[in-house]
Amino acid sequence: MSGRTIEVLNTDAEGRIVLADALHYAIHEYAPDAIIDVATLTGACVIALGKWSSGVMGNNDRLVERLRAAGEATGERVWPLPLWEDHRKQVKSQIADLKNTGGREGGTLTAAAFLSYFTEGTPWAHLDIAGTGWTGTAGPYQPVGATGVGVRLFYELLRGWKEAGPL
Repeated sequence: MSGRTIEVLNTDAEGRIVLADALHYAIHEYAPDAIIDVATLTGACVIALGKWSSGVMGNNDRLVERLRAAGEATGERVWPLPLWEDHRKQVKSQIADLKNTGGREGGTLTAAAFLSYFTEGTPWAHLDIAGTGWTGTAGPYQPVGATGVGVRLFYELLRGWKEAGPL
């Protein structure tokens, strides 16, 4: 949708291409003050953070910190991971604008770096919920299965949005 070309090196990483289009569409159709995407994007995030935290990466430190604080308040923890120019370079292609994977090293980081090319300056954060979106163990208020991760987190984030001020 953005006009960028994408070299597909991994057909199992197709979701990020769809998400890239969704980001581009949302930004151009709605001009949001900020955008947050949520996806079970990478198994690499499960390896890094396990089932105890979602990974968060983005282009706006205040937005990432608001998400982290909301996660602590609700028990839906998110942990900031880096998104450096090195990660963005890793998804540049020699035969297209971008490639849909940067390889095994830093897979969570390069997946977010790929998405960052479609945010076009809008404050943005990506939550990788691969480890937190499903549970195999029942808890006091959570049966086995889909966790609904993000519902409480976003409620808390939005509840205090106005008071928190601009990004």
